[in-house]
Amino acid sequence: MGKKMTLLMFSGDYDKALAAFIMANAAREMDVEVTMFFAFWGLCILRSPEHMTTENKTNFEKMFGMMTPKGPEDLPLSKMNFSGIGKQMLLEMMDDDEAPHLTAFVEGARKKGVKFYGCKLSMEVMGLKKEELIPELEIETAHTFIQEALESDIQLFI
Repeated sequence: MGKKMTLLMFSGDYDKALAAFIMANAAREMDVEVTMFFAFWGLCILRSPEHMTTENKTNFEKMFGMMTPKGPEDLPLSKMNFSGIGKQMLLEMMDDDEAPHLTAFVEGARKKGVKFYGCKLSMEVMGLKKEELIPELEIETAHTFIQEALESDIQLFI
């Protein structure tokens, strides 16, 4: 039986998401099975701006959807964001070093077969619909994540 890694993505910060997806991609390149479980703010990483909807949502859910990040490149930094100036500086520094942006790491994880789970309760509370997120996302309960974590060699909480 091969090695397994589970990541619980609770953060919706660009730099934290970048670190998590770098780890997920590196693990897959080492033939480690990877499962990422996205809860609350972490779900914003997987939002697809072209598939956002207001259908069948309450007014609060509509407002929340407008106020939260619309996808990976819309996420703020965890520190030194400075209304987006800090993030722009980071992105320019990444470009200078020819480092890929978060979207590239997300796409790499999708192509490499990382399993993506969305927390059912988090999605319900935040008013997110499955069709607003990447198609590979499976909606699961915390029980599913815990079972995956119990079977894993590495568990990370980000």
